[in-house]
Amino acid sequence: MKPYINFYEERKDLAASFRWAERINLHEGVANHFSLAVNEDGTEFLMNPNMWHFSRIKASDLLLLNANDKSVLQKENPPDATAWGLHGAIHKNCKHARCVMHVHSIYATVLASLKDDMIIPPINQISCLFFGKQIIDKQYGGLAFEEEGQRCSNLLKNESFTTMIMGNHGLLVIGSNVAEAFNRLFYFERAAKVYVKALQTRKPLKILDEVVAKKTAEELNNEEYPNPAGTAFLKEIKTILSNENSDFDQ
Repeated sequence: MKPYINFYEERKDLAASFRWAERINLHEGVANHFSLAVNEDGTEFLMNPNMWHFSRIKASDLLLLNANDKSVLQKENPPDATAWGLHGAIHKNCKHARCVMHVHSIYATVLASLKDDMIIPPINQISCLFFGKQIIDKQYGGLAFEEEGQRCSNLLKNESFTTMIMGNHGLLVIGSNVAEAFNRLFYFERAAKVYVKALQTRKPLKILDEVVAKKTAEELNNEEYPNPAGTAFLKEIKTILSNENSDFDQ
């Protein structure tokens, strides 16, 4: 039976994404955070509780926070201060960023650790998904407390950017909902893995010309595709978890 809890469907989607991120090793200890705006202006959002492993987060565990209410950091069961600073600033300043996912996944973080070549070029179909969508933050200034979060949010105000390679840090993606953001997170890590392994061959990369890359990007990023793929992906994740008697939806 559906629990009597605010934003239950949104909570289920977000909880499922945590469970699957852990399963495919996108997590890091008890760090990293996903959030989802639940009001029109984005100031209210759901986020994972502080220092909880992704593998045990349930729908009812998610915190309901307000980007304008800093006092929550002094209350019982406060969110991670860096997560509140980063996600709160993005939700407040970038209304289009309904869902924000931040990880330190291996291959994306490899790119974030390079001096050059951090942007994934269009070397295959999946990397075209991110053609013209990537932005690099080259001004890492320490942990993402409120001031750092504000700075990062300014980089995402241009709505053409959906994927931030956070130099010396990790990866952040945004989306209009959980399905879109998680699909983007999943495929960026795969694209980064292919790119890093291609660089390791020390052979010339076969980079698509800009016309083909742009055309493919537009096809992949249109309103009908791959959004249905992202929706189907999340639906399948929830079905698999339910078939395993997971408590993610509790």
